[in-house]
Amino acid sequence: MARRRKGSGKHYFTKEHENAIIEYCKTDNIREKTDLYVRWIQPAFNEMVDKIVFTFKFTTLPNIGELKDECKLWLVTILDKYDPNKGSKAFSYFSVITRNWFFHKVKKHRKRLKTETEFQDYQTLENDEDHALYNPYYDLREKQEFFDKLKENIKIWNDECERENEKKVLDAVEIIFSKADAIEIFNKKAIYLYLREITGLNTKQIVTNLNKVRKKYRVFKEDWDDNG
Repeated sequence: MARRRKGSGKHYFTKEHENAIIEYCKTDNIREKTDLYVRWIQPAFNEMVDKIVFTFKFTTLPNIGELKDECKLWLVTILDKYDPNKGSKAFSYFSVITRNWFFHKVKKHRKRLKTETEFQDYQTLENDEDHALYNPYYDLREKQEFFDKLKENIKIWNDECERENEKKVLDAVEIIFSKADAIEIFNKKAIYLYLREITGLNTKQIVTNLNKVRKKYRVFKEDWDDNG
């Protein structure tokens, strides 16, 4: 294998790192896999995890140092699952997976914290009718995380999509999500009108491809609920 020149620290996940991951997935040679991982993949994963933790403020999680190490080790176990033929770049694929891994840890920590807090509040306020144990912050936070993760998965579905009309519908759904605050939608018919306007497809084509999206959404929702 030809010797590569490492990218700069500024661009820690370069085309060369991308190619190293592709070569890693192709070869069955343990020595070559080890060389690719140590020289190229491990440094990129280390930097990627550190930047994602900082950018998304996962630093608030307890034992974040141990969690970062755990995530980096976990990424090694799923390296072989990456398939460049599905359309997603390695950086996009593994960064989304890493963010979702930490979001799952946040969700578990929040639920544990919520249970502990409610129990403490119950002990303190059980005879105080002027206070409520319910805190809407947790619901709002969970909804935000749910939609953030959903948007990330829609992006993945779009990247992996091979059918033009389905891709148009997914593009339109992404647009609606990104402009949700500015769009006035009062009912389901209005949504279809927006989708028709954005995609240029007729209602039957939209419904057909939305059904495909709904199947992906059901799998996503079941996974979200099961890992909650």
